[in-house]
Amino acid sequence: MSHRITKAIRIRSDRTADREHSSPVYLTSSFAFDDAEQMRATFADENDDYIYTRFSNPTVQEFTDRLVALEGAEDGFATASGMSAIVASFLSFLKKGDHLLACNAIFGSTHTVITKFLPKYGIEYTYVDATDTSKWEAAIQPNTRMLYLESPTNPGLDIVDLAAAGKIAKKHNLIFNVDNCFATPIGQTPIDFGADLVVHSATKWIDGQGRVLGGAIVGRKDLIKEIYAFCRSTGPALSPFNAWVLSRSLETLDVRMERHSSNALYIAERLEGHEKLSWLKYPFLPSHPQYAIAKSQMKNGGGILCFELKGGLQAGREFLDKLKMLSLTANLGDTRSIASHPASTTHAKLTDEERAKVNITPGLIRILVGLEHRDDILNDILQAL
Repeated sequence: MSHRITKAIRIRSDRTADREHSSPVYLTSSFAFDDAEQMRATFADENDDYIYTRFSNPTVQEFTDRLVALEGAEDGFATASGMSAIVASFLSFLKKGDHLLACNAIFGSTHTVITKFLPKYGIEYTYVDATDTSKWEAAIQPNTRMLYLESPTNPGLDIVDLAAAGKIAKKHNLIFNVDNCFATPIGQTPIDFGADLVVHSATKWIDGQGRVLGGAIVGRKDLIKEIYAFCRSTGPALSPFNAWVLSRSLETLDVRMERHSSNALYIAERLEGHEKLSWLKYPFLPSHPQYAIAKSQMKNGGGILCFELKGGLQAGREFLDKLKMLSLTANLGDTRSIASHPASTTHAKLTDEERAKVNITPGLIRILVGLEHRDDILNDILQAL
């Protein structure tokens, strides 16, 4: 099995005596031992036997191993949500007096963690322009410990040059941490460009049907060991049932993302230049400012497009109210297409100035393109416009 996709599909937890083809779900909080010596040795870390599901579980491990295979990582740890994965990737390594360098276009909750909570623990931060890596080195300080970024960014779909970022991180001995939620390992594999850690909100495209919460961190084995130690004690464990759902979802991630991305490109090509739009962005449109970078590091353009309505905030609200099929909901990566207004939802806690710096304008609409027939999605958007 040479291909990552094949390997991820065929990885499974051990079969039980019933020889089931599909992996069972291990709904147990703890595991029993045959004798006192086995129990002693396991707690002494002399073997890899399961102890307690907060630490590890066969179903959770299957999901983790599959994602590790898809990303080309050495190891991984699954968490209860995407945000718990991001926080664990920060707090496992950053301490009082350390400095975090991050791109300025990131998910709203991640922005809150970086700007509100990390400073409470004496961790400093600096935001840099996501699209101009030439200025990043000037922002590195003697106490800089980690470089964190998203690509494509949320919600403006800026593309960060991962190869350039990886070189900077390696040159300055920084932990290179990438949120790969939007692209998924089907769309890009940041480790191939030098990333040390890759974080996911598995709630999104990985689940793909809006059912469960989950997160994951994969990357270098030595770094995952530190993350495991942090999470084992702090407890952001992924539930076995959610892990079972997510593991099943990884079996179809490749074919789903093929449809999501082809639908998105089709719709973006037909909406571009519409009289009601100031601009439209999709990574695989030649008009995208970082089109060449996107084509060099991404295998597809993903399932998200965004555009700016000429009428601003009021036009954005009217557009959402006129949609007949697309859902208005606080999620992405569903089988069903979703429309959202970032300025009043996911990024509402940013100031007007902060939103302006990352091009989150009053009329910005984000479309999560689902698996419905592409013409039905397009026609609903057109009638709302």
